[in-house]
Amino acid sequence: MSTQALTKKDFQSDQIVRWCPGCGDYAILSAIQSTMPKLGIDKENIVFISGIGCSSRFPYYMDTYGFHTIHGRAPTIATGLKTVNPDLSVWLITGDGDGLSIGGNHLLHVLRRNMDINILLFNNQIYGLTKGQYSPTSEMGKKTKSSPMGSLESPINPIRFALAAEASFVARTYDTNTRHMAETFEKAAAHKGTSFVEIYQNCVIFNKDTFDDFYDRKVRDDHMIHLEEGEPLIFGKEEQKGVYLDGMTPVIKKLSEAGDAQPLAHKAEQISRNYAGMLAEMEHPAMPVPVGVFRKVNRPTYENMLHDQVAEATAKKGEGRLEDLFTQGDTWSVD
Repeated sequence: MSTQALTKKDFQSDQIVRWCPGCGDYAILSAIQSTMPKLGIDKENIVFISGIGCSSRFPYYMDTYGFHTIHGRAPTIATGLKTVNPDLSVWLITGDGDGLSIGGNHLLHVLRRNMDINILLFNNQIYGLTKGQYSPTSEMGKKTKSSPMGSLESPINPIRFALAAEASFVARTYDTNTRHMAETFEKAAAHKGTSFVEIYQNCVIFNKDTFDDFYDRKVRDDHMIHLEEGEPLIFGKEEQKGVYLDGMTPVIKKLSEAGDAQPLAHKAEQISRNYAGMLAEMEHPAMPVPVGVFRKVNRPTYENMLHDQVAEATAKKGEGRLEDLFTQGDTWSVD
């Protein structure tokens, strides 16, 4: 834990922040810098690791240790770092292209292993750094420079992807609500295991206002549900609508017309992924969009299990020497 009182300013580097004016990344950066002092961790024990993309400039703007790695491979670097130094607080910054396209395989494995790493995936449904090609999360029919007649691919739902990979903590937040972001980041940091947070992020140049139909301040009350543990899934400006189950299918009903039926109550700590998966399938415009913690379960972390194995082997066989390892078994010399 930190031995000194830190502030947001302590986490602001001396680098000029270079994103397009109005980019949602500014708000995310501010929320992260505001969150770090609350964690009570010395800056020297915090590391930000990124791949390639607009979001991947993050390590330059945080006054902590950091790695700006190669496209899609940030999870492998983060895995190695956390394995050799489990005491570090490791934050992985990626985007919908970097994390779910070239990096999809690497992201899958860090999630299933349950490394104690915090993953923030910025989702703007476009390739911003390379100037506006459709990404793995772009909607079908998306017209871009690389799909002038419309994309033919079904989009990836990042939350469903994380759940399928058995992520132990899965959440979603959005760049127009700094307070919600900061609260979500704190919850992610407190989780022991891999935390995966999808962040809806506006790209003002190549995919402007893509989320405005449901997360703009004027409409979000009617089109979003803020998930709170134990609280009913109700929404609307007057909280007059709720989410109910019709068999295994979620449906929307007005509270005044539901009779004795009760809306679903949020329970993120269910071992089964069924409930969280149901929430992940709720998409605009048919359903309100959930934000908050979808799933939070406890299971052993990879690095702890690995170090336990090493300790067990050492207790049985001793420390060992590399020379003994290299010379054991059949050996030969080459002149």
